[in-house]
Amino acid sequence: MTVTADMAISLDGYVAGTDITPDNPAGDGAEALFEWIHNLASWRQRQNMTGGEDNRDSELMREWFEATGAVVMGRTMYDTGEEFWGDNPPFRAPVLVLTRRPRPTLVKEGGTTFTFVTCGIHSALAQAKAAAGNKNVDIAGGASTVQQYLEAGLIDELQLHVVPTLLGAGLRLFEHLSTAPRTLQPVRVVGTPLATHLKYRFVK
Repeated sequence: MTVTADMAISLDGYVAGTDITPDNPAGDGAEALFEWIHNLASWRQRQNMTGGEDNRDSELMREWFEATGAVVMGRTMYDTGEEFWGDNPPFRAPVLVLTRRPRPTLVKEGGTTFTFVTCGIHSALAQAKAAAGNKNVDIAGGASTVQQYLEAGLIDELQLHVVPTLLGAGLRLFEHLSTAPRTLQPVRVVGTPLATHLKYRFVK
């Protein structure tokens, strides 16, 4: 089992814009980070839509869907995505939500469940691993959640979809980390007109 993080990121290192709200979940100026995803055939299929581009970007998105058996996310990501995801969210797997505000487990259509974990990142990861079977656990975000798992050395593989845009402000992925060096081993680089897909494995 592999613990992954898979993030769209701007060339200047931002994974979200400013002024994030439930009505503006990616933040101001961050639309460009996710525009490349919306017309992919694999993404549209997960949204119960037809059509879309069946290209290399779509293959990488499908690979993530098929490899992921459980997801961990922060409460802000859940709160800003809840309405957008609707009754049939795209995860189709157990989702563990880190939170300080308890809430009963929510069972959605398509195999997605949201379980709210109040006892920290290690407990959430342990529950996700138990739920994932022989598939991967993905630390989905947002930035603060991924940073906590990076700081604790709990992520095995990091995939960044580098979008050719400069946001200038927002939430940076590699902030609030200690100064201890971390060594990563390149796994692959895939360049397309929409994004440069970089996958690394942490050397432990």
